[in-house]
Amino acid sequence: MKTKTWLAAGLLAAIAFTPSAYAGGTLRLDEVAVGELDPAKASDYADSILMFNVYDTLVLPRQGGAGHVPHLASNWEIDGATYTFNLRDDVAFQSGNPLRAEDVVYSVERMTALGAGYSYLFRGVTATAVDSLTVSFTLETPYSPFIAALVRLPIVDKALVEDNKGNEEWGETFLSSNGAGTGAYIVTSHNPQEETVMTKNDNYFLGVAEAAPDTVRLRYGLEAATVRTLIARGEHDIASQWLPPEVVRALSEDGAQLFSETGTGAFYLKMNTTKPPLDDVNCRRAFAAAFDYDTAIQMIAITDDVSAGSPATGAIPVGMFGANGPERVQTQNMEKAREYLATCAYDPAEISLEVSWIAEVPLEERFALLFQSNLAQLGVQSEIIKLPWALFSEQVSNPENTPHFSQIFVNAVTGDPDTLLYGMYHSTSAGTWQSPENLNDAEVDAYLEEGRTATTEAARETAYSKLNTRLMDLAPTIYGFDRQSIFAASNRVNAPAISDPSQAFGLDGMGFSFRLMEVVDD
Repeated sequence: MKTKTWLAAGLLAAIAFTPSAYAGGTLRLDEVAVGELDPAKASDYADSILMFNVYDTLVLPRQGGAGHVPHLASNWEIDGATYTFNLRDDVAFQSGNPLRAEDVVYSVERMTALGAGYSYLFRGVTATAVDSLTVSFTLETPYSPFIAALVRLPIVDKALVEDNKGNEEWGETFLSSNGAGTGAYIVTSHNPQEETVMTKNDNYFLGVAEAAPDTVRLRYGLEAATVRTLIARGEHDIASQWLPPEVVRALSEDGAQLFSETGTGAFYLKMNTTKPPLDDVNCRRAFAAAFDYDTAIQMIAITDDVSAGSPATGAIPVGMFGANGPERVQTQNMEKAREYLATCAYDPAEISLEVSWIAEVPLEERFALLFQSNLAQLGVQSEIIKLPWALFSEQVSNPENTPHFSQIFVNAVTGDPDTLLYGMYHSTSAGTWQSPENLNDAEVDAYLEEGRTATTEAARETAYSKLNTRLMDLAPTIYGFDRQSIFAASNRVNAPAISDPSQAFGLDGMGFSFRLMEVVDD
């Protein structure tokens, strides 16, 4: 299946405009989930968009290539388990306070103390201010992707938070509705259920081009029909990635651009391994074999050349350490499914399964219906449950309240497989929206630890290859397809980081760095 989205309408539209056509108007876009503004609690796509624009990090992924480049840091050195960063001396927070090493130390300590979001990336990390513009990190245990992890350490204005924290140690109330970063965009209003409004930071240390949006309105939870109507009326600019394929197709046929962001993740049907009958591995294997992978792929096609995904070859997406080759593409095998079910400890006639889907992602209902029909072929009954995101993320904190099957899109939030797989499968990570499987397996834990501590690429490849094999054997998850995000956009916008692969970051959400976009004046 071809996935050359950048050759589609997006490239043609980009060619049709010249830089002089843009003059920095208002950019309007949407995302499905509520927006978490506190950078220490950020965990999903909407949160990432906010974080990457309101805050900055020490390093950034290299655009159009592998590796990382300095950002708030001017350079760094590595000496064993110690990483030392020299900070730029020309950076100020949006408050006007200068960036200092103590802000970096505070940001690490705050994140690990709160224990939310991506704090697990910094467990066992001690940050020290060597001087006002030098900070060092000492790791208790080796962590190979530490530099990559720093793209999830937004630096917070310590003085501003301390002045506004009230009776709270870490100023959570303040940061849930106010920005405290150095970023290119300043939050002017924030309603996590409806909309966040941001304006250009004229004092940004790298400067912001005149053609970049002056104002950004990020709205949450818009219905697909509403988004389609708004774009058709010229009242909306970039739709979320969660529109049904036929809506994206129709918008493209009406002249909309198609932007894409190649993901480092996949679509999963996650099985609650603590709840009967999914506590039996052969039941899980049966259901994984019964899923109709080919039809799922057909359901996400946008045009002949554009798709929101490609066939999965195993538990690890293609292109990552440990991924299987194309000869291992997942396909439905009902004969094998019946063989596994015959060895399951539970009577199929007495099984009734809950298959949940996220209310804000209507495409998931179709996958639920597809899977329900697959289960029916095995003589297994199922009930489809629609759950709003907020309710789902609350329920999965308790295995007893977690559905049998949870449909979720998950990405490697730093671009490294550690941040895709550790948060899903390590036994210490159970009970989050990423890990409703509640898996507890010593071999899986060992391979995950090996993958994050190995010091060579060859050793990491070996560790993740073993992990892939083990996960496929345990079958805690149905690996629906490897994914990429497709966005329909009006012709008012030029966004090279999500339309031109040579300028892509390779990290989900960072393509929505508004300072790199151009928009027609209102």
